Amino acid sequence: MSFNEILAAIDSFVWGPPLLILLAGTGIYFSFRLGFLQIWALPRALKYIFKKGNTGEGDVSAFAALCTALSATIGTGNIVGVATAIQAGGPGAIFWMWIVAFFGMATKYAECLLAVKYRTKDKNGFMSGGPMYYIEYGLGIKWLAKLFAIFGVMVAFFGIGTFPQINAITHAMNDTFGISTVVTAIVMTILVAMIILGGVNRIAVVSSLIVPFMAVLYVGTSVVILVMNWQVVPTALALVIHSAFNPEAALGGVLGFTVLKAIQSGMARGIFSNESGLGSAPIAAAAAQTQEPVRQGLISMTGTFFDTIIICTMTGLVIVITGVWQSDVAGAALTNLAFAQGLGNSIGATIVTIGLLFFAFTTILGWCYYGERCFVYLAGIKGIKVFRTCFIILIAGGAFIKLDVIWSLADIVNGLMAIPNLIALIGLRKVIIAETKDYFARLRVSEKDRDEELVEDGLSKSFN
Repeated sequence: MSFNEILAAIDSFVWGPPLLILLAGTGIYFSFRLGFLQIWALPRALKYIFKKGNTGEGDVSAFAALCTALSATIGTGNIVGVATAIQAGGPGAIFWMWIVAFFGMATKYAECLLAVKYRTKDKNGFMSGGPMYYIEYGLGIKWLAKLFAIFGVMVAFFGIGTFPQINAITHAMNDTFGISTVVTAIVMTILVAMIILGGVNRIAVVSSLIVPFMAVLYVGTSVVILVMNWQVVPTALALVIHSAFNPEAALGGVLGFTVLKAIQSGMARGIFSNESGLGSAPIAAAAAQTQEPVRQGLISMTGTFFDTIIICTMTGLVIVITGVWQSDVAGAALTNLAFAQGLGNSIGATIVTIGLLFFAFTTILGWCYYGERCFVYLAGIKGIKVFRTCFIILIAGGAFIKLDVIWSLADIVNGLMAIPNLIALIGLRKVIIAETKDYFARLRVSEKDRDEELVEDGLSKSFN
């Protein structure tokens, strides 16, 4: 049995029915218990992103914290991950990405609420928070908190944080512009080192500039392609939904797609992309300048919406309507081909490559911060330099590892990281529900008082 086959077997075991049920079950539970907050509170959450609210202790603004989280989520998962999901599970995988994102919004809300509630300050005066802290201080299980931190460092070193990102960047630059893999790896390593040595504030500044701009450019290009091919969009959507439940009939049964494979690939790639339930976004949320855990939970929830419901959907539909998903091309090259065919020229491939470059670059930065916070929890602030040095060294190595090994390894450590976090969310469910009820009760009172003041002011002006 080869190393690749061993990794694939472990990957299938980790992402087997127990984890899928735990992930989906947690999101479904909080969706029902919170009254499907991801629907009725989404407009308020979107408003909070740009509206300055009650600030409190923290290292960065709520918007910067969201951009830091988005920088870690919007990356190869949106471009390469969607392509690999469709190739592994057929177009139906997109549907299951939607499902995991919808329920994942409730999960993301819950975990980021807890992050702010149980955060602390380290010896340097920076906020430290995330699953390891609410597992220890909320759940009271320190060994489980340490286990999460260990898995978090592993994901930063061997999962989302390094290998998939740098591999995608170097190969995309080589395929599109003919730039040597070695040259790209060296340049990226130097740039990453320059930024991460500046800490969370520098990472947040870079993310706040790059992420919104590139997201608008990438989504805008996708919309142009969909408008140019509007006639086949309904057919593509029908194929996505039909093949989610009946892939053999939808696809002729010649490619070996199954419903289970569609669910597994869609959920695994969806989680890789939006990281709901993984426990990573809470680490960024804990640094936000806010007094209200619920408010930051709502803001963080929008990250899953932007990442999967919007950006992953754009990528998936472009791949499906152009028909390139049935080709032998893999990874970023598949998305490049889809955008090139969609626009009818090479500009599409160039935009994808540039988008991948910046998205993956910011993901590396975001995951360096996540991994560093996990390492600090385990070893204290004295371990920061050790972590950053190891992280920088691993960045360069990811360019020369095979793609199938990278994705299997990333999936394995992602799944391991999610388990302690999901256990904590279930264990602290009463805290999450109580905090939510209290916040919206206070909000209703304050809004009622404000409305009464407006009425009184209006009456006063009318009589004067």
